[in-house]
Amino acid sequence: MTVADEVVAVGAGTDPAGVTDLIARGDVRTVFQPIVDLDEGTVVAYEALSRGPAGPWERPDALFAAARTQGALAELDVLCRREALRSAVAVGIAEPLAVFVNVEPEVLDSEPLGALIEIADAAPEGLRVVLEITERAIAARPAELLACVRTLRRAGWQIALDDVGADDMSLAFMPLLRPDVVKLDIQLVQDRPSPAIAGIMNAVNAYAQRTGAVVLAEGIEDEKHLDIARALGARLGQGFLFGRPAAEPSNALPRGVLELAERDLPRDIDSPFACLPEDVVLRRSSKPLLVELSKHLEREALAHGSTCVVVSAFQYAHHFTPATARRYRELAERVGFVAAVGAGLPAEPAPGVRGADLPGDDRLRDEWDIVVMAPHFSAALLARDLGDRGPDHERRFEFALTYEREVVSAAAEALLSRVLPAPDGARPRGTDGTPPARTDVLDVAEAPTNAASVSVLRRALAATTNGVSIADVTRPDHPLVYVNAAFERLSGLRADEILGANCRVLQGVETDPAAVARIRAAIEQGVECRETLVNYRHGTGEAWWNEILLAPIFDETGRLVQYVGIQNDVTARVEAERELAEERARSEAYLAEMELLAFRDPLTGLLNRRRVAELLTEALERSRAAGTGIGLLYVDVDDFKRVNDGHGHAAGDVVLVEVADRLREGGRPDALYARVGGDEFLVVLPDLDRDAAPALTAHAASALRRRLGSGTASRDVSASVGSSSYPVDGADFDALLHAADLRMYADKARKRTA
Repeated sequence: MTVADEVVAVGAGTDPAGVTDLIARGDVRTVFQPIVDLDEGTVVAYEALSRGPAGPWERPDALFAAARTQGALAELDVLCRREALRSAVAVGIAEPLAVFVNVEPEVLDSEPLGALIEIADAAPEGLRVVLEITERAIAARPAELLACVRTLRRAGWQIALDDVGADDMSLAFMPLLRPDVVKLDIQLVQDRPSPAIAGIMNAVNAYAQRTGAVVLAEGIEDEKHLDIARALGARLGQGFLFGRPAAEPSNALPRGVLELAERDLPRDIDSPFACLPEDVVLRRSSKPLLVELSKHLEREALAHGSTCVVVSAFQYAHHFTPATARRYRELAERVGFVAAVGAGLPAEPAPGVRGADLPGDDRLRDEWDIVVMAPHFSAALLARDLGDRGPDHERRFEFALTYEREVVSAAAEALLSRVLPAPDGARPRGTDGTPPARTDVLDVAEAPTNAASVSVLRRALAATTNGVSIADVTRPDHPLVYVNAAFERLSGLRADEILGANCRVLQGVETDPAAVARIRAAIEQGVECRETLVNYRHGTGEAWWNEILLAPIFDETGRLVQYVGIQNDVTARVEAERELAEERARSEAYLAEMELLAFRDPLTGLLNRRRVAELLTEALERSRAAGTGIGLLYVDVDDFKRVNDGHGHAAGDVVLVEVADRLREGGRPDALYARVGGDEFLVVLPDLDRDAAPALTAHAASALRRRLGSGTASRDVSASVGSSSYPVDGADFDALLHAADLRMYADKARKRTA
């Protein structure tokens, strides 16, 4: 039992008929919370919030919960809205200010919407009204709600889409409802940034830029929230930072004007094909091409997932074949909302798919349509039957394939206007438009012959220190249907807060996208997987490392139905491993530095004499075994003392560094380079052809003289080069060095006499 239910139970126990009497007396009151223009700092509107009389039903959650238990929710909802409009006039909320009023989502789920229209007709003149609707309403009763919205707009009301971001369906239906105001869910302002919030921000801002809609952020309680709201693109704000709900509007802030984009009044749409512009070029084709185009759009919808809407017209039920039913079942499992209409189609032609039967005079009986809409994608295939009487696969259609968002949106609205509320007996829907999450999949009633075993298993899951969760993969977005106490502790969320949601609510900025992608791929393949990734604890925002094992569960037919997740907090281990890795990296860096000091010349970074002697000795051993040759070049900078004496040792150091760079330019990648004295360098050429080694080494010496003969960038210097080779000139380091040294001095003497 929730806190609200407990409050209701106390009140109901005191006076079971109290709530219905309260409604009959009209004993509700309205308080108003300011809505502020964030740029101007002015109050431009107020949201009307209902309160009960002092006592157990003063809080709105308790009041509406009590009305729900008495079957009087619709009556209370109408009363609150009427009182809101009356009170707004009484306290002086008049144009250009606006009053925001909302409608209880459950009322839209189950009650006729005529009361809304009656209130709109009776609304006082001079009162500017914005009606707040959630995405759940359009998912539950699309035809009625869209008709109601058209009527309200004609009456001068404007529309706000509430709680955007709380569920992907809000993004899916946003282009269809075409709200004037987009109200961001409170969590977007108060939670830390995450990939999910970034996706919502992109979708909302794209819609606002296309349509001129205004973004409103709720839950702004401090300056940090205000900065986040502005960063999310909000122009309007609401929250305790600007004022708490009060019976009369506060004058603490100046009043301004709520500026919303002007919109054309909605028009009644006869059919999707009629939505095409008059100048559109129509093409003709037989049925096979349209089938493939339809399948392609279905694949596009699957790629856009839970923020996507798919609505199709199939002319007649026999065109909705078993193969089509299988595809649409998959769509319903992975896409936000799916509907199919056609003559003779039932209310649910495939699991999770909303259906509608077309009357005999409906123009849709002559159309083949499929509409796909997502925040960043829109496409529609709109086709009209040309009336051929031949074989079905040879029937011809004239059609257009359009990506114009306004046309696609209008076509979707035309199709949804046929989709009526789910009939009695259809699967119940949860707050996100999906079947409600079961709070305990280990229901003893499902296993009456093994109740003791189930009880033991339930106690074991409750007692384990590992988090355990179960997700239903037969439903869109794979909602959680079971979590144990350890999962609640790890996630920072109570079961009633997390059930029905997807586990990605635990992800954040440091969650590895590659790990998430591997998990998704495993689920798609129905295989077990293990990953370690960063999750975030709600409430504190604390990051923790989750080692998660996911195991598939199949039903008796072999269909994948659930995934069990075992979560283990391995933060201490990961941090210890990270510290060990950092210590190892520091040790390796230290050893590398020591090696540099021991084996490298600190000025040029080349090998020192000791190290090149060791490496040349090793190379000679390999050459003896392989039967190859080695070359050695001895390089001495000419008149280097003149550079030091005339320009200083700093200039000399620059010349030495430049000579070292010139040695490596154009050299072999496997050569060894060393500085063995003040202005003396060695180059070792390994793995030469044994017989050609002397000639190859001499050629390399000539090339090196040319590279060094033009001097360096900083000084006009040159170098003398001598060469030797193994095995002709010696079989060890000293012998080869001596031979190359003699030839280097011969080269230097030749320059003096030239």
